Amino acid sequence: MLIKRKDSSFVPSSEITPQRAYLSRRQFLAGVSAAGAAAMAGGVLSQLAFPPAVAAAGAKIDGVVKSPLSTTGEKLTPFKDITSYNNYYEFSTDKYEPAGLAQTFKPRPWTVTVDGLVKKKKVFDMDQIMNMSTPEERVYRMRCVEGWSMVIPWVGIPLSAFMQQAEPLPKAKFLEFTTLYDPKQMPGLNRGVLDWPYVEGLRMDEAMNPLATLAFGLYGDLLPNQDGAPLRLVVPWKYGFKGIKAIVRIRFVEQQPVSAWTKAAPNEYGFYSNVNPTVDHPRWSQAKERRIGEFLKRSTLMFNGYGDQVASLYSGMDLRKNF
Repeated sequence: MLIKRKDSSFVPSSEITPQRAYLSRRQFLAGVSAAGAAAMAGGVLSQLAFPPAVAAAGAKIDGVVKSPLSTTGEKLTPFKDITSYNNYYEFSTDKYEPAGLAQTFKPRPWTVTVDGLVKKKKVFDMDQIMNMSTPEERVYRMRCVEGWSMVIPWVGIPLSAFMQQAEPLPKAKFLEFTTLYDPKQMPGLNRGVLDWPYVEGLRMDEAMNPLATLAFGLYGDLLPNQDGAPLRLVVPWKYGFKGIKAIVRIRFVEQQPVSAWTKAAPNEYGFYSNVNPTVDHPRWSQAKERRIGEFLKRSTLMFNGYGDQVASLYSGMDLRKNF
């Protein structure tokens, strides 16, 4: 959530891609070309136009059922849109380029280190993480807002199930998440857009909310690379940049973490970043949103429509001040 205008030179123009741009197939193909002519000559272009369903050779996720937490009565965003229009600055500030640039990213083998104020510091591999909950607990469908909006059939585990494995100490008040730092695989890290690696955080009670999810799949398959493979955070009542991708570390801490965007622009990007239509971005109103694939805008819902589940977390707080 943004509340104060900064020097326009601070934010790359690609961050403010016009909403109409996602409707342009021509621009998408232009973004694909940035992945390199050699890659396209190798047959990658056809894969980018119709992105591969999974990050790891078509592997399906067993035991996916519709969770009681699922959004109902809303049309799912098509897979091709979810996987071709992405905010992933570790690869590019352009919304279309990550789909191409992430093709060679290797999401396996993968481990996540858990440390800080916990009884059980441990390094988990992805197979362990994916089996930390029952199929009935896996989240199947959520709305997401990131300047535009989508309805994505995520597959993952409750973040709370992961937290229980570590047994947090009473002093732990926040979780700090860190993304992989690998400039060879992630070309966007070679640009000084942010102070890498990407860091995000949640308050403990936010992290324990049943909607907070560690996602490892969508549409029943493993996450595509450009969507944050192999493991990303989903907090559907917050703006999309809170959904940190390619997580390699989760640390339990006493002090509020400094998120990457908060560090870059503290007067614009607050720690909470709850979807709030009453607080405008310096360059546009956030009272309306455009869903991918739709021409007309719709009213933005407080907490992205999840108020019944999360509003109590912020009882007594001024959400214009604590943005």
